[in-house]
This record gives sequence, C-alpha cells and structure tokens, in this order.
Amino acid sequence: MIDPAPARLVVLISGSGSNLQALLEATSDPAFGAEVVAVGADRDGIAGLEHAAAAGVPTFVDSVKAYPSRDDWDVALAGHVAEHRPDLVISAGFLKLVGKRFLESFGDRYINTHNALLPSFPGIHGPRDALAYGVKVTGATLFFVDAGVDTGPIIAQTSVPVLDGDTEETLSERIKVAERAQLVEFVGRLVREGWTIEDRKVRIP
Repeated sequence: MIDPAPARLVVLISGSGSNLQALLEATSDPAFGAEVVAVGADRDGIAGLEHAAAAGVPTFVDSVKAYPSRDDWDVALAGHVAEHRPDLVISAGFLKLVGKRFLESFGDRYINTHNALLPSFPGIHGPRDALAYGVKVTGATLFFVDAGVDTGPIIAQTSVPVLDGDTEETLSERIKVAERAQLVEFVGRLVREGWTIEDRKVRIP
C-alpha cells in the first residue's frame, strides 16, 4: 500500500510566526501527515517570513496598500494561495479579514485561532476583554472562518484559568501556549482523519 501524499498547508501570518514555527516543527515528522508548502504575509520584514525561509518554505507577501482596493487585494491573495493547491489554509496570527473571493475559494478549509472562548470576547482584544469582564476561565478557540468576525463553526476549544494576579500580558502568554498545542493537534487530526461541517457542527471522524 502506498502512503498518501502529505496534506498541503498554506499558512498566513502577520508577525513573529510562533504558531507557524510550531507547525513547521510538527510537520517535520512524516507521521503528522502534512507539509507547509507556502507561507503568505500581509507585510514584509517580519520574523515569521524568516522562519519560513530558514525551513526552505516558499513565501509571498500581499500588502493591502499595494492594491487599488481591498477587493483587489482579496482577489490577489486568493490567487496566490490557490497557486500552492492547499488542502488547508491556516491563519496563524494573520491580522487581516479576508473577503468574498477568498472565502468562496477556501471558506470550507480556512481555519483561524482566537485567544478566547468564542462566542465570548471576539475581536483583537480577547484576553483584555476577558480580564475586564472578570471571568475565571478563558482559553483559545480554533474555528473555520466565515464572513463574520470570529463567528465561524468551532473545531476545538481549550480552557485556561484566569489567575488573581493576571495582567493582559501574563494571561495572553499562557493562552498562547495552549493555543499552539491545540492548533498543532487539530491540524494534524483534520488532515489525517478529515472533517464534516453540518449545522455549525464540526465533526472529525
């Protein structure tokens, strides 16, 4: 029996690439079942692109300001991702909302991770908002992206306790550790086992 080819991952980033680095390390093991075939970014000169280059992974940059309109950027991004024939597209700290063309192309295989337990505290300040509200438990959510802001079908969630002395920074760092582990585990499960989405319910066989 011939082993199936590894699943093809395209990872989108905007910064340091810590989630990307975790995926690169995980995919170095053939048993993981996937390889990172390209890394895309919305800006030049970020550490995540250096991580990709060091691993020998092709990169591309699509800056919003390089295009006449946001729609033009969205079309270009979708085209550049499509060139790499991904089985799964992963937002790993990608700080741009994609548009209609991108979601038409990849909406059922584009995943993102958020640093709160959705649907609570969507947006870019999850840990800060959780602290301000006074919750005792927060965490990270992995989900398929839809046209809303952090509203897509949930793949997995992991909880992180809020400690009495927590600041936004200390809570954020603990969430990041749990978030990376969850991302690696469930990307592996998705590519090895497959998934279905029905009535917002994501099921992995």
